[in-house]
Amino acid sequence: MDVQLHQLEYLVAVVDDGGFTRAAERLRVAQPGVSAQVRKLERELGHELVDRAGQRVRPTAVGAEVVAAARAALAAVAGVRQVVADLDGLLRGTARVGMVTSGPFLDVPGVLADFAAAHPGVTCSLVEASSGRLTAMLREGRLDVALVGAAGGVPDDLVTDPVTEESLVVAVPPDDPLAGARTVVPGDLDGRDVVAPVEGNALREAFDLACAPVAVRVTCSASDPAVLARLAARGLGVAVLPASLSALRSEDLVTVPLDAPDVRARLVLARPRGSVSPAAAAVTDALLAAR
Repeated sequence: MDVQLHQLEYLVAVVDDGGFTRAAERLRVAQPGVSAQVRKLERELGHELVDRAGQRVRPTAVGAEVVAAARAALAAVAGVRQVVADLDGLLRGTARVGMVTSGPFLDVPGVLADFAAAHPGVTCSLVEASSGRLTAMLREGRLDVALVGAAGGVPDDLVTDPVTEESLVVAVPPDDPLAGARTVVPGDLDGRDVVAPVEGNALREAFDLACAPVAVRVTCSASDPAVLARLAARGLGVAVLPASLSALRSEDLVTVPLDAPDVRARLVLARPRGSVSPAAAAVTDALLAAR
């Protein structure tokens, strides 16, 4: 018996799509070729496998059993191919990544570039947006993994892994009234000019949450905390920085903790629950390793 793998593929497609024309369109082959190969398979097996009488092609009783066996055979072949690809260190497919502007905490573009160079069979894409937008895209199945801010808490409908979690400090010149304080409360910034991270940044989300009742004026913004510090040193406003820079001391700048104990600048790697493609899983592993 000479049964070809592509004949089984064509038969399954015809049954799934309910017709030869639709199956041919999906398979991107000529419709007469699909019909001829299914006919050849029927002659080889000695049974009609599909009922062509109605508007929608349906499997015969024998055809239904053959289709079930064909599905198993096609799945087994796909599994063999994946095993060989894994053993060869090859990945194929797509990996869709999102990120908030995160400063120096995780170099997502660098990780993605290195991954793409090591796995040329994977098509990688990167979207930069706010945490809310990225979270929505994860839930809609439009992203595989994203670096998002979680100042207000970690979304419980997504799988998340922590990247960083910090409290906030403010930076001012030594002659500023806040320079000698042990801590600064959000009310101390009422009416003050502030140089803050760009909107969508995890640190900015935390700052906005802490200072929601306060009328601060954001006069400048940047994604790099070092740039914010330089702007504050030049007198453009009070800089909002992560606590990892709390040891910053110079003749130009003094840092003071921002007293907002319930607010933390959190960054997490988030992804949908459930199974993911091997390419998406590999990109996620690379991002987790780079934390």
